[in-house]
Amino acid sequence: MIKMRQRNAVIFSRVSTETQDNQRQIYELKEFASKHNLEVQKTFKEVISGAKKNDERIELSQMLDFVKKNGIDTVLIWELSRIGRNTKEVLNIISDLTENGISLFIKNYNLETLTNGKVNPLSQFMIQILSSLAEMERSQIRARMISGYNNFRKNGGKVGRKIGYKKAREKLLEEHKDIVKHLRRGQSIRNTMKLTDKSSGTVQKIKKLLTKVQN
Repeated sequence: MIKMRQRNAVIFSRVSTETQDNQRQIYELKEFASKHNLEVQKTFKEVISGAKKNDERIELSQMLDFVKKNGIDTVLIWELSRIGRNTKEVLNIISDLTENGISLFIKNYNLETLTNGKVNPLSQFMIQILSSLAEMERSQIRARMISGYNNFRKNGGKVGRKIGYKKAREKLLEEHKDIVKHLRRGQSIRNTMKLTDKSSGTVQKIKKLLTKVQN
């Protein structure tokens, strides 16, 4: 009896803020892997806004480097928005993975880009449609938020930083003084993440606060 080769996989999970929990995503993706002869080699956890461009996402770049260099067969994600903010970025990631013989599995749609190492045309077609619809929905949400904001101002609503913002900012810098120390010494975001063992989202947030303080 021929034994099937166990395939290697990574999990990529993204949440927008530190208060959000990605454990459910990771748990269900691990459960899927165990049922489909996939050995999870590494789990990448990213905390960053979905509005960020892909070339600003350190964790995403590290994941792509890892899968290309370590014989990974499949990348497991919960939904398409985890790997790109718009259709173009999503398709660029899929194209990059496909060129390297790496399949992408999207859990909430139960879609996989490669089947036995070959492109799955139906999945590719569905991904383009779903990604376009998601992008359209995000645009509509932004339009509604801007409309609501403008109406709020027209009706006398005040905008701006709330009282106590400065205090909250100083508290945050104190809580992450290890990050502050390394950034002020000229360390890059990536090196600061390694030295403090903190997420890219946290390091970038502190860097922005430091920039505002200096200005």
